[in-house]
Amino acid sequence: MNQEASSAAATKRIKAVIVIILVVLAFGILNRYVDGKFISVANFNVLITGSAIPTFVAWGLCFIFAAGITDFSIGAVLILSATVGGALGNEMGYPGLILGGILVGMVLLFINFQVYNITKIPSWIAGLGMTMIYEAVAAYYAKLRLAQGLQVVQLDPQLRALGHVPAVYFLLAAGLAAAYFLYNRTTAGLNVRAVGSNGTIAKMMGIHPIKALIIGGLIAGIFFGIAGVIKESYAGRVIAMTGLSSISTIFLPLAAVLLSQVLQKYINIIIAIPIATLFISSIFNLLTLLGVPSGTWQETILGMIVITFGMIAQRKEKGVIK
Repeated sequence: MNQEASSAAATKRIKAVIVIILVVLAFGILNRYVDGKFISVANFNVLITGSAIPTFVAWGLCFIFAAGITDFSIGAVLILSATVGGALGNEMGYPGLILGGILVGMVLLFINFQVYNITKIPSWIAGLGMTMIYEAVAAYYAKLRLAQGLQVVQLDPQLRALGHVPAVYFLLAAGLAAAYFLYNRTTAGLNVRAVGSNGTIAKMMGIHPIKALIIGGLIAGIFFGIAGVIKESYAGRVIAMTGLSSISTIFLPLAAVLLSQVLQKYINIIIAIPIATLFISSIFNLLTLLGVPSGTWQETILGMIVITFGMIAQRKEKGVIK
């Protein structure tokens, strides 16, 4: 039995090495077609900067999915976190920017989880409703600012370091350490995974389901808030969205989580997330360098990636996957 298990593990490792070699070869060949612009220090910095926001969102989604929750309001949460963080940053500097973004992320996720617990309706339905509410709040604030002849929030250029190299490297390293510790080494992380796996058994083990879910939501809110801070720092200002269009913001992080679920057979899912995000960002970077339009065709490819990784990640599950 042990020999069979060892053989299966060795086969998995060989397959993983083959896949890595094929990916490296494919990137190397395509790099020749873009005159060496893909594999360069400058482009790597662009990739790291561009993948920072979806990486933090994906870490937050890990806690939400572990709790068995599907929430479409994350894109709208990012917009409000960025807007409030930017406004407070202009008044209070970096402390206002960081604390403002994180607090908004935590408060909005606390509200969402209270809505799930009180109404008892499916989380994805509640999430759609909260998306429309948060989008409306951001749009109303933007309308008020425009009526005063002002932009939504234009972050002071002196406060935009967190969205650029080298600060973004430190943020990713700190985020990885925090997410790994919270998800794998704390009671909060273990409880939210236990409740998401089987709430009845978790309750029999003495875990308070609602308390565990809310704590998991607050932790996710911290990562969404930091993503909002990076978004505001990178772009300088975030434009309000309406008509549920903010949902598209989570497609890339969702694809990263699904790919990470495939990779977690080999490495911890928290470590797999930045690898998955960087890999997917590299695909879109290559498409851009190859001249593929950033609109319809890249969106089509992203949709195909989400479906493909979802199928691979859930291929051994039975029944309809939530």
